[in-house]
Amino acid sequence: MKADADPSTKDKLLNAAEALMLAKGFTATSVDEICEEAGLTKGSFFHYFESKDELARVVLERFCCEMGTAHASCCGSEDKDPLKRLYAYVDGMIRYSKEGKGGCLLGMFSQELASEDAAMRRVCDKAFDGWRSQLTKEITDAKRLHAPKAAFDPQSVADHLIAVVEGSWILAKVRQDRGVVAANLKHFRNYLESLFGK
Repeated sequence: MKADADPSTKDKLLNAAEALMLAKGFTATSVDEICEEAGLTKGSFFHYFESKDELARVVLERFCCEMGTAHASCCGSEDKDPLKRLYAYVDGMIRYSKEGKGGCLLGMFSQELASEDAAMRRVCDKAFDGWRSQLTKEITDAKRLHAPKAAFDPQSVADHLIAVVEGSWILAKVRQDRGVVAANLKHFRNYLESLFGK
């Protein structure tokens, strides 16, 4: 960002882009639409971003940071039992599916852009890796405490949860029904309970 840049103006552009891209995807969202949604001129847009591609990377990084903070607040709760923190995390994801922004920008951009945009692929890969690592730690800690002899691999369970989340948002978009996400996450919670026997 330039030294004389106004953060509130940049935030308006980021907020507009995120809302539009969650609703329509990257390709179907134009710079003109972003400017109109933000109530700003194209000159303002190009003061902050060289291109729509650059804007998309910044929007995705911000989205992942926000989601990471939200996830950490569930997993980082004061409860000392990692299994309870894990259940709180899944419950938090269920709440987000009902009350949140209406999708996952990380999954959308991964499908739409990662195969052709190396920079975006790196951003997506880093975000997925961080998410996976965070979940793997919680599941590993819960397994150590509650099911030390169980045969499941915590990292595989973490990957499964990510696949459930991302796949569910795809189905929700197609069916125009957020309830799909909550329903599938509830199934995953039941699966966790069966893994840990509680």
